Amino acid sequence: MPTDVDIKTISLGIACPMANEGEEAVRFVRTLLSHCESFPFRELRFFAVIDKASTDNTRQLLDECAAGEPRLTVVWAPENRCVVDAYIRGYQAALDNGCDWILEIDAGFSHNPAEAPRLLEQMATGKYDCIFGSRFSQGGGISDSSFKRYLVSSGGSLLTNLLLGTRMSDMTSGFELFSRETMQAILKRGIRSRAHFFQTEIKVFCRNRRYLEVPITYRMASPRLSNKAIVEALRQLTSMFVQRMTGRL
Repeated sequence: MPTDVDIKTISLGIACPMANEGEEAVRFVRTLLSHCESFPFRELRFFAVIDKASTDNTRQLLDECAAGEPRLTVVWAPENRCVVDAYIRGYQAALDNGCDWILEIDAGFSHNPAEAPRLLEQMATGKYDCIFGSRFSQGGGISDSSFKRYLVSSGGSLLTNLLLGTRMSDMTSGFELFSRETMQAILKRGIRSRAHFFQTEIKVFCRNRRYLEVPITYRMASPRLSNKAIVEALRQLTSMFVQRMTGRL
């Protein structure tokens, strides 16, 4: 394994579900691309996944942007049933287009595009299979969000580490970077969660791979957190704990 990767040989694919973003969608695409293009990638692609959850003009605006921005592909996925389907569709689009690295990020500037180079720089060392953004490592943080959301995120990380033997500071966040082989392995294994716990599920799967956490900031988490989503997360966590205890995880 080389100590440094030749970025000129790498194709980066950005997987980003979008819904009801309005004009911010186009600004987000352009901002993130501008931060990623400081690396001399062989190819840089942005896959914006749109489904029926988006009821405003986001798709139309992105289609108009894509007409003049060849790096942007608008993936229309009306068959999606949940947010997890949207992310998986984005991952698969990047793989189908031959991308070597897949960057996952939330739209709407809840994740800061200016922090994407932190993940890319570490992957470029050739030492890691995946890079995870962490809100709870030194230099990271959460702002403009409710204390309840902070407790759910931090408490979920602590509980997962306790039950599943993982050791990451942030087990519940997005903003992640994967090698092609790692993403293929994740999708081959399958993602069982149908809600946001899938981020934790992915991290558990990657616990024995070469990973690194880097600090990120997160802002304006939705104040809505349904009991259904919490119950689903606890159910998945319990199932994985049973698998661990029986040697199947």
